[in-house]
Amino acid sequence: MRIGELSRRTGCSVRSIRYYEEQGLLSPIRDTNGYREYSPFAVEQVRTIQFYLSLGLTTAQIASFLHCVLTNKESFCKEVLPVYQQKLAEIDLQIATLQRIKVNLEDRIQAYKLETNTAAPQAE
Repeated sequence: MRIGELSRRTGCSVRSIRYYEEQGLLSPIRDTNGYREYSPFAVEQVRTIQFYLSLGLTTAQIASFLHCVLTNKESFCKEVLPVYQQKLAEIDLQIATLQRIKVNLEDRIQAYKLETNTAAPQAE
């Protein structure tokens, strides 16, 4: 199948499919005319790539275990666990950072409200 058909079947843009190819995640065959020819299995590959991207993984991280996942069940791929653990640690750090920012903003809002209320002229 050609790239346009793969795009239609997966809902993935042609540009993204080309990017996946550049990153080594897809390997189409080139026809004599230079057109990319994808196997029917490429539909599953693209959907799998999109799934892992939706988890926040990078294409480099996905490349480290994609072949294993596509040929086996995810639970049989020992390469997946460290990537998941690293991503979870990154998310925990982001949550902690956002929590600190939230508390800081709440404190500033409270201080602003207190300052505004005490600075307001008293009606007689």
